[in-house]
Amino acid sequence: MSERFWMTVVLVLLGVGWGSTQSLGKMAVSTGFQHFGLIFWQTVIGVVVLGAVNLLRRKSFALPPAGLRFAVVIALIGTIIPNSTFYMSVAHLPGGIMSILISTIPLMSFPMAVALGTDRVTRARLLGLCLGLAGVALIALPEASLPSAAMVAWLPVALIGPLFYAMEGNYVAKWGTGGMDAVQAMFWASALGAVMVLPLAWFSGQWISPMPPYGTPALALLLSSALHALMYAAYVWLASKAGAVFASQSSYIVTGSGVLWAMLLLGERFSNWIWAAMAVMLLGLFLVQPRALKPLEA
Repeated sequence: MSERFWMTVVLVLLGVGWGSTQSLGKMAVSTGFQHFGLIFWQTVIGVVVLGAVNLLRRKSFALPPAGLRFAVVIALIGTIIPNSTFYMSVAHLPGGIMSILISTIPLMSFPMAVALGTDRVTRARLLGLCLGLAGVALIALPEASLPSAAMVAWLPVALIGPLFYAMEGNYVAKWGTGGMDAVQAMFWASALGAVMVLPLAWFSGQWISPMPPYGTPALALLLSSALHALMYAAYVWLASKAGAVFASQSSYIVTGSGVLWAMLLLGERFSNWIWAAMAVMLLGLFLVQPRALKPLEA
């Protein structure tokens, strides 16, 4: 089968897996866990998961100078900043709304990619992006009112994450992963992220004890962090292979699957407009072609 087919399979799996982390994140903050403490353990779990994967692959853990720069940048714009705003906003907004807002990544990513010269405008791609946005509108507009008017203030905070994810995807597509493959790159980004956020968690009073007993929030954090690490590595690989705009289409699948996960895990209920929206988003996904392929850096 074609490489495009397999990239699309990765894209779908990435979206479904990442979609679950919105609901799991809401469960993690349900008893008062705060963002710096959550991010620290998320990065630590990421180090463990990705380190184990790297050992099984018998790959090197060497960190080249360019890799150090990559890891620092991604730790900041891909983990600490967007995850902080995610955990802050998901404590106040429904999980389904968070899944809808993540789909704004392509809107922010596409003009960045065009400006950087890593992607180009075509009518089919514009139509695909518009259909994706139309799908989001079918989810959001029929029942757009938030449960509480006070939640409106958290919408701009929730949109900071998609902005930084768009920046991250374009950074990877333009400058690569610092001489590392996707797993090595995200292992070191997680490791440096843990080092950077540890003092923030400790001195802000947001430290989360790793000692038992472990309730639902702790288990949700564990599962969400493991999924996040694996999906993150897949996202970096996909952005390197097919471009930031194609990789960012995962946000549409995150939206659809995230709403379904919210229904399953959180008991949130939505209208039948969601099913129509999913069909429109899948059509939009079909129209968005990956750019000419380039090999991932060794």
